Amino acid sequence: MRAFLGKIGLTGAALLLAITLAPAAFSQSTPRFSVDPYWPKPLPDHQILGQVAGIAVDGRDTIWLIHRPGSLVEDEKGATKTPPESRCCKPAAPVLQLDRNGKLLRAWGGPGQGYEWPSNEHGIHVDRDGNVWIAGNGKGDHQILKFAPDGKFLMQIGKSGSTGGSNSTTQLGLPAHMVTDDVAGELYVADGYGNRRIVVFDAKSGAHKRHWGAYGEKPADGPLPKYDPKAAFSRSFANPVHCVRLSNDGLVYVCDRVNNRVQVFKKDGAYVKEFRVSADTLANGAVWDLVLSKDRRQQFIFMADGNNNEIVVLDRDTGKVLSSFGQAGRIAGQFKWVHNIAIDSRGALYTAEVGTGRRAQRFLRK
Repeated sequence: MRAFLGKIGLTGAALLLAITLAPAAFSQSTPRFSVDPYWPKPLPDHQILGQVAGIAVDGRDTIWLIHRPGSLVEDEKGATKTPPESRCCKPAAPVLQLDRNGKLLRAWGGPGQGYEWPSNEHGIHVDRDGNVWIAGNGKGDHQILKFAPDGKFLMQIGKSGSTGGSNSTTQLGLPAHMVTDDVAGELYVADGYGNRRIVVFDAKSGAHKRHWGAYGEKPADGPLPKYDPKAAFSRSFANPVHCVRLSNDGLVYVCDRVNNRVQVFKKDGAYVKEFRVSADTLANGAVWDLVLSKDRRQQFIFMADGNNNEIVVLDRDTGKVLSSFGQAGRIAGQFKWVHNIAIDSRGALYTAEVGTGRRAQRFLRK
């Protein structure tokens, strides 16, 4: 090696050293992001988004949104009236697929034969086969729906109208979010706004397999004390249990939103660890959603904090806050209730906003 460096000279040696060290140095640096103000593209035919309640990226790096058409306000419905009051606007279909550049590829969804569409859309996931899973958190939304990529209905788990509580094996309780373990053929559900658990179903049959509450214990319903940042960690998830994510090394990450914490489990429900983020946050809590980075070790967690309107970068092993970006506002790169987050194969982040935010944004890794 010394002889080789002598031949290429000092400048060449320095360059070789830089190339050799660059990947390691990059993997240990905290990721930084910049907003792409031109993403997504405008929707055709004067269509408009309501509250964007979920966002996901599939295996081909196309982006899926689920939004709430019913959340449009009166002055956004002019084109739907008879006679039309204005060219703008009409609600887009609830489920939209965009290419990586933000152009609409297809849209579908809403009430149909053979299934119960939720009254308030909430959460979307696309599995390895391209099937689209959606849920809702409106009154009576105790079901999850599975569709083919073109919108063909495939399966419903649970029924609208009533819930059996946090230990039901057939019903859900206003489920918030879901993710599939494609190798094991299982669906993990953050259940949710009514129940206080993670529940796992067979992804093909919909059969119940297992469930657990905070610390891997049997979940319980009933009144809970108001969150107190000075108190000990609660032995129960609070409502909503807002997200569930799987890591490459077989761990399950759960967003206990109002308790400002992430709890980590093995896939059988065995408790591993927990950490708080922005512990002093009250009201709607800080831990709304998270995704893991795309490096081999998945070193980082990118967490959507809808209450403080920012994306927080955490060390996955320790939960330590490394950096954050964003603030409350409505210009590109700012947030109003950033609700969900997704990541593509290149490490770009995608965010969805509810409340009066009602948009999706993309952040490119610098």
